[in-house]
Parts: sequence; C-alpha cells; structure tokens
Amino acid sequence: MSERINVIGLGYIGLPTALILSKNGFKVHGVDSNEDVVESLLSAEVHIKEDGLESILKDSLSCEKLTVSSSPQKADIFIITVPTPIDNDKKPDVSFVMQAIRDISKYLEPGNLVIIESTCPVGTTHDIYDYLTKLGIDANKIEIAYCPERVLPGKIIYELINNNRLVGGIRNKSNELAANFFRKFIKGDVVTTSSEIAEMAKLAENSFRDVNIAFANELSIICENSNIDVWELIKLTNLHPRVNILNPSVGVGGHCIAVDPWFIVDSDKENSKLIKQARTVNLNKTKWVVEKVIEEVNEFKNQFGKTPNVCCLGLAYKPDIDDLRESPALQIYQILSESFESVSAVEPNLKDNNNVKLISIEEAKESADLILILVPHKEFYNFSADAKILNFCSPGTYQ
Repeated sequence: MSERINVIGLGYIGLPTALILSKNGFKVHGVDSNEDVVESLLSAEVHIKEDGLESILKDSLSCEKLTVSSSPQKADIFIITVPTPIDNDKKPDVSFVMQAIRDISKYLEPGNLVIIESTCPVGTTHDIYDYLTKLGIDANKIEIAYCPERVLPGKIIYELINNNRLVGGIRNKSNELAANFFRKFIKGDVVTTSSEIAEMAKLAENSFRDVNIAFANELSIICENSNIDVWELIKLTNLHPRVNILNPSVGVGGHCIAVDPWFIVDSDKENSKLIKQARTVNLNKTKWVVEKVIEEVNEFKNQFGKTPNVCCLGLAYKPDIDDLRESPALQIYQILSESFESVSAVEPNLKDNNNVKLISIEEAKESADLILILVPHKEFYNFSADAKILNFCSPGTYQ
C-alpha cells in the first residue's frame, strides 16, 4: 500500500489497529505520549494482553512496516485513538483528542484524511474542523471522518477485520476517502452516514447494552431478596422466543459501556432518565456485592472470633483479559482492602501490580477463609476449595 499512516495513541485500540495496517502492507507510524510504551514496543514487547499482537509486532518491526515514537510524522492518513475519559462530574473530557489534533496540525497537508476513532460527544468531528481553522489550517482542504470502533477485548484482531464499520464524514468526499480506506483491509461492510449519527451510534450501542445489563443486575437483587435462584429464572425465562435476559454480574466495567452512557446524559440530562438510571443500577450492584461480602465477614468474625482472610478471584472488567479500566471487581477489591487487613487477589492475566496483593490460585486455596469469584476467567473453571466461596458469576461455569 502506498498510503502513509499515523496512528495516534497506542492503547487497546490504537496498537492493534497499527499492527493490522502494517500487516496489510501500509507504512505505519505509531505515536504515543508514554515513553515507556514507546520503548516497550521498540523492544518488540506489547503492553496489553491480546492474542496475536506480539508476533505481528515483531514481523512489522523487522520488515520496517512499523515505526514508533512520541511524535507524529507527515502522512496521508491520521487515525486518532486516544482516550476520552469522564471527569468527576461525569462530563466527557476530549482534551486528549484536541491535543492529538494540535500535534498533527504541524504535519497536515491538503488532501490528508483525519479519522477519529476515540469515543466523542456528538458534534466533536465538526468541532475539530473548527479547531483546525483556529490553528490556521485550511480545514476545507482536510478530510475529517468519525469511525467508532466496535471490538471485544480478547478478540480485537478478529473483530477489527471482520466487524462492520460505520463512517461519518464532514462531507461526502470525507466519507468516500474513509470508506475506501477501510475497505482495503476489513472484511465487514462499510456504511457511510453523517458524523453526528456515527458519533451518536457509538454512544447508543453501549448505552443499550448498559440498560440491558442493568435489568439483569436489578433482577438478581430482587431474586436474592425473594429467595429465588436468578440463574434458573433467567434460563427458564429465556425459553420465551422473544426474551433474552443477560447474565447479572458484579457491575459494569471497561472504557465503553461504563463510560459512554454519561456522554448522552451530559448532552441531554432532561431526556436521558432511563440511561442515567441504568448507570446508577449498575454502580449500585457493585456496592451491593461489597455489602454481601461484609455481611459474610461479620458472620465469620462472630463465629470464629477473627477476621477472615479474603481472596478475590478476578480483577479485570471481563473474562480472560488484563484490562482493569473501570473494573467493578477491582473496585470491590479496593474497598475491601481499605476495610479489612487481609485481602488478596488472584488475577492470572496480570504479571504484577504494585497496588494489589496478588497471589496464586494454589495460595488462595491454602490461605483464604473466604473466596469471592468475581470474574469468570477460564483459569477458575471448576474451582473448588475448603474455604467458603461466594460465587457472583454464573454457577454453570463452575462446580
């Protein structure tokens, strides 16, 4: 491929994207402000857990299809994949996106294409057009498009290639260039629309999922109070041909489902009551789990006259990954650690973490008095121990 690509932000989306592009013959320059990330990648070591990344990285570096540094270069296409967190007031923070735009503005040339993949409030793509104009760039000669990613951690490589893509440009030419670019390396359909619809689609997709998870989590608490087996209830209810209740959990984590609904709430507080309530339900489910554990700890203390050794199985926000972003399991561990002296965790997908007391599965079986199964990692299948086990995952996964 003749196009030169800059990928700005080499995290869970940016790094796999850069590697897939380099594997498909594009000349790719990856950019990250974290010097440790840059050094790690230049040493052919990936900093996130995702099958297949390291081998592609080694191949891309050896054939000189990928370079990495902390600064952009001249390119034909610039892809922005930096974080867009929410602040303490649940307001979206697009400062990293705007910083990335400032950084690449020095290298932009007429005819360049800028693709935004970071989650953004509706209207951000047009704000970027205005911002480039403010920076002295003739934005009429730069094509800008928003393209939300839709990938599942653990299957990112597969889904980046095979999932459908939604492209929303600031004008028809932006859509045409961005759609043609994606069709060169993905197998899914590429659908074009306005930038506003593409931005809202990303937020709506994850808000829809959050609302459905909230129903399952709320139902699990109601069933607990009514002494009903929620797992049996869901299995039987889902026999209805038009019902598909999801599995309850200890809460909702990750950078998308736990964050994106707040973008909609912030934009229209008056009319987003259900979306906001779903966020509240899922946050409260995590608090409910903590309360159940504290009840068990107090019962143990009353029975044995001492505080139990508590061990949390799983800290990531979903099974079989190392991603701790917005993880409810990690929040549960942190709250319990602040409340009791002896709290540890088993997280097979982490090598180390200075903020967590990590132990092995064998150590957990030997030393723990109370074990909490918070995340259904495959390493925990058929888990058993002499200690009391509180299983907050589907019992069908375990013995």
